[in-house]
Amino acid sequence: MNTQWEAVIGLEIHTQLATKSKIFSGASTAYGAEPNTQACIISLGMPGVLPVLNEDAVRKAVIFGTAINAEIAPYSVFARKNYFYPDLPKGYQISQFELPIVGKGFLDIEIDGETKRIGVTRAHLEEDAGKSLHENFHGSTGIDLNRAGTPLLEIVSEPDMRSAKEAVAYMRKLHDLVRYLEICDGNMQEGSFRCDANVSVRLKGQIEFGTRAEIKNINSFKFVEKAINYEIERQIEVIENGGIIVQETRLYDSVKDETRSMRSKEEANDYRYFPDPDLLPVFISEELKNEIRATLPELPEAKKARFKADYKLNDESATILTSSREMADYFENVVRISNCDGVLCANWITGELSAALNRAELEITASPINAERFAGLVTRIADDTISGKIAKQVFEFLWKGSESADEIIETQGLKQITDTGAIEAIIDTILAANEKQIEQYRSGNEKMFGFFVGQVMKAMQGKGNPAEINKILKAKLS
Repeated sequence: MNTQWEAVIGLEIHTQLATKSKIFSGASTAYGAEPNTQACIISLGMPGVLPVLNEDAVRKAVIFGTAINAEIAPYSVFARKNYFYPDLPKGYQISQFELPIVGKGFLDIEIDGETKRIGVTRAHLEEDAGKSLHENFHGSTGIDLNRAGTPLLEIVSEPDMRSAKEAVAYMRKLHDLVRYLEICDGNMQEGSFRCDANVSVRLKGQIEFGTRAEIKNINSFKFVEKAINYEIERQIEVIENGGIIVQETRLYDSVKDETRSMRSKEEANDYRYFPDPDLLPVFISEELKNEIRATLPELPEAKKARFKADYKLNDESATILTSSREMADYFENVVRISNCDGVLCANWITGELSAALNRAELEITASPINAERFAGLVTRIADDTISGKIAKQVFEFLWKGSESADEIIETQGLKQITDTGAIEAIIDTILAANEKQIEQYRSGNEKMFGFFVGQVMKAMQGKGNPAEINKILKAKLS
């Protein structure tokens, strides 16, 4: 980006709350049902039906607000947001406008080793609309209303971000948080966590914001970064070529890697908000707020700090291991079962296991190696039954099968040789056959030491204890 320009970015993140039923009815929210089989008469706004607020959705909103140190409104109101769209059969969406349930809060993100605070303006409850389907309809549009009425918490940030990198860091932090709190499954492919990005540019030092464009419904971290970067460059180019930015809603095309105009951006008064006459105001008691505050789980920031203090982990390992509640639980279970050093357990989980999960595109919850079997591997590394090199072979067997580490070591004959007599005998044989290399080592060529280690390990088929080999070799070569 041209250094004289500065981007101003705010995100609106639609978080689908993990309730079993919809926000105003008992219809199921389960993903993947046949189209329109979960489109109940309340979500469709049929005559004579009345919405009834889902208490669990309210509770989850309060949990979120508490976790971001936000103001929880003692009194909030639902409103009707009026607009026409084919997947909104009622002609209005029930949302919150002037009196949302969650007020101002914040999230801290880390960028290049520095902490930056991103303000949260508000988070309000609303119902989702249906979904328009364009594939396989040949010039027509299909409407699936299963999603209509699904509870959403729309989390609106302050325009505090100045780069796509910061926006992605904030979005990831929020994604981790809602999963930690277990209020949302965070599944972006299924639409459970979607983002609208508001982007504008201004000259550095300018106080006033530029005209913003809103990029709608971006469903991956990668696309959020790409869409924002494209939009920043587009706006700068328009201005520098003498044009003006118009306030509008844009769509990101991931195939062409560009944003394109959808429609002019509406203002709040275009939606003719008014309090929903069918729904009573929501009152949040101090008792509920205190109960939720007392039962919040350990949050990612606190868990990361504890991992660094209790297990002596570096910042990178602690960040990876607290990226999800499930990953953190896996790590602590491995440490507990193996009774091994936390750094050793962390190194193998963030290294070998994470690499295998990434290759297979699996989450830790779907790992073929559970914590108990993984702990068995770490235990045998710690007690020198196997070397790090052999451990990688054992890991492959663990990943592909169901045996324990001990069973694999036994059946595959992978136990490390620690008998100093046996190691010494092999070293003597290697040294006797390499007198020239001994002279080179003793003449100052220290690289030859690695040559001898390699020869001994080769002769022992990788089963020799590296520490013993190094110790005996150094003694004999001195």
